[in-house]
Amino acid sequence: MTDDALFDATSLNDLSLSNRVGLAPMTRISATDEGLATNEMAHYYRKFADGGFGFLVTEGVYTDDAYSQGYLNQPGLVTDDHVEAWTNVTDAVHEVDTPIFAQLMHAGAQSQGNPHLDGDRTLAPSAVQPDGQKAEAYGGSGEFAVPKAADETDLETAREGFVRAATNAVEAGFDGVELHGANGYLLNEFLAADANRRDDEYGGGPESRVKFPAEVLSAVTDAVPEEFVVGIRVSQEKVTDGDYEWPEGEDAAAVFFEELSAAGADYVHTTETDATTPTFGADGPTLAEAAAEYVTDDTVVIANGGLGGPDAARAAVDAGADLFTLGTSALANPDWPARVAAGDDLDAFDPAKFLAPTAGLSDHEVPSDPPLADD
Repeated sequence: MTDDALFDATSLNDLSLSNRVGLAPMTRISATDEGLATNEMAHYYRKFADGGFGFLVTEGVYTDDAYSQGYLNQPGLVTDDHVEAWTNVTDAVHEVDTPIFAQLMHAGAQSQGNPHLDGDRTLAPSAVQPDGQKAEAYGGSGEFAVPKAADETDLETAREGFVRAATNAVEAGFDGVELHGANGYLLNEFLAADANRRDDEYGGGPESRVKFPAEVLSAVTDAVPEEFVVGIRVSQEKVTDGDYEWPEGEDAAAVFFEELSAAGADYVHTTETDATTPTFGADGPTLAEAAAEYVTDDTVVIANGGLGGPDAARAAVDAGADLFTLGTSALANPDWPARVAAGDDLDAFDPAKFLAPTAGLSDHEVPSDPPLADD
């Protein structure tokens, strides 16, 4: 596109990426009641590919019909019908030669809408109630439930759910999957010392807290073709606690990133409010910089958080991130790469246009052109 480093062609496993700019996963509630991806979702994702994004990561997709679903009208990758519905989305995006990854998500204690269970029942590493309130924009209200502490059977169900969802993603035509290990959902709850109070092999210090997420990652990697991309998203911050920090600080980050990389992560996708501000101490590294320090050379680092300004994105790349993703800036500017490459102005994000009264897809987010193959 230009001499700008943001638009360098690069690669991820065997995938060729036209630039370093990716679409971040963003929670929406636009699937059918049965969790089927819709034709509107195909148009929605296709427009980011048309706008020049080098790769796309979907909204969180639930992975089993037990405890994983986090919202009503969240898409799934559990049934054959789910696979068929997502194939329409991947076909639409691939028409523009853009890779697309499915974010596989188990909501854990932060679930606020699960039709597979009677009543307000959730699952977590320990019986610790999340802080804060459920979000009306995502169909919830009131306090979160006190979750059930997962036993061995629950952990096996969750692990196998991720594996089956990943193999379903292969069948649906995705180019990879991203395990959601961020923002306070199940895998992230294992990393967080306040949510994980287990006294077995999965609780205690960082080496134990990362064990279950690493096992899930390894199991997924073993189940999919070698060329299929498997990544994991990691944060300290949670949906219900934006100020949470690992008590061991950078020492925990070192363990987490080393172990996840060793478990087979093709990429680690870090996310925080501002990916350019030091995370560990006033002069310490950002989360993305810590990831770049501690992963192996074969693991790609993707940075996310406050990078909608091109200068901030360049700073993240200069600091060691291989790729970066955009969330709200992408919603406001679905052609962000094309605009920045051309030197055009960017639009500011207006939450009222996208997340009110709910986080479902608004009419203005779903272009009618170009038509998809089965329209």
